[in-house]
Amino acid sequence: MRRTIPVCEPLVEAAEISNVLECMKTGWISSAGHYLEEFESRWAAYCGMPHGIAVSNGTVALEVAVRCLDLEPGDEVILPAFTIISCAQAIVYGGGIPVLVDSDPRTWTMDVGQIESRVTDRTRAIMPVHIFGHPVNMAPVWELARKHGLRIVEDAAEAHGAECHGRRCGGLGDISCFSFYANKIVTTGEGGMVLTRSEAWAERSRSLRNLCFRSDRRFLHTELGHNYRLTNLQAAIGAAQVERIEALVEIKRAMAQRYTDGLRDCPGLTLPVEESWARNVYWMYGLVLDESLGFNARAFADRLRERGVETRPFFLPMNVQPALHDLGLCKSAEPFPVAERLGEYGLYLPSGLGLTEEEIAYVCEVVRSEVARAPLTR
Repeated sequence: MRRTIPVCEPLVEAAEISNVLECMKTGWISSAGHYLEEFESRWAAYCGMPHGIAVSNGTVALEVAVRCLDLEPGDEVILPAFTIISCAQAIVYGGGIPVLVDSDPRTWTMDVGQIESRVTDRTRAIMPVHIFGHPVNMAPVWELARKHGLRIVEDAAEAHGAECHGRRCGGLGDISCFSFYANKIVTTGEGGMVLTRSEAWAERSRSLRNLCFRSDRRFLHTELGHNYRLTNLQAAIGAAQVERIEALVEIKRAMAQRYTDGLRDCPGLTLPVEESWARNVYWMYGLVLDESLGFNARAFADRLRERGVETRPFFLPMNVQPALHDLGLCKSAEPFPVAERLGEYGLYLPSGLGLTEEEIAYVCEVVRSEVARAPLTR
């Protein structure tokens, strides 16, 4: 009986195990220890940023980054409709208003051509989100930010090692955010990081992650913060993985090439691309189904699961989220057709680092045979 092929399996090697055992033996398992500083400095240097602040997950990394903007009521941040709700939530929690743009139909990242039409006198920042390993085309974003005096809050959670115009993602804005969740290329199980060019923002981020304890008097608080700390135990895993990030990225890229080779001539599928100015790390290998096939991603996922292939759906765009609508946000008469199509017809295939060539071949075989079947019931 063929085992179910999971969406994601991390690779754990001897260095991670050795680091964790050191933490256990020495007792440095909480939010202090040399691995925290090592992980922060290594990752920041890899991305070309001067300051790294490790936090408990990618969602809170976004929240800390937006807090650094000091938004006032009515201030706006432009972001893609097609993203995880953490992005919009961080803006709301930071006191701002999320303003949406549609997606690029090729890269599935934000349509940078729509950004300027959304800029108002209340716009304070742009939040580009790199999707599934492919970067946003940042050149127009940089130009618009300079022109209008805007900050760039970069969400690079899905783009470890990806590059845009020769520069690494995570080093493309004023402040950037990463997730090191279990399915990410570099993982600490749970975990995240804020990177910034600003020493003041770095200090603010460190304060916000640690209940805003003051350095001069620990239990006197002049601002409300959170317990967003990462543990030394988690950082020990991350520090080891940063050392082999390029090898991990090459595994992802090789897997993606095998998928592309196996599916490129399958009718009714849109496969991931890599633009000439980009290095796609293919964090997840996504597919978008053509409407002419007669079934959506949910129905297709059910059939694949029956044959032992796990998948995950794409994001549902922010303009269809009831939690935001209930706050009077992201309601618009204007449609976001690309984002909505991605949410209805997109899913990603097993993409874990432990995936074998035989498993990829089997997934391709199953995908091709199910696409060839009669239309499914929606």
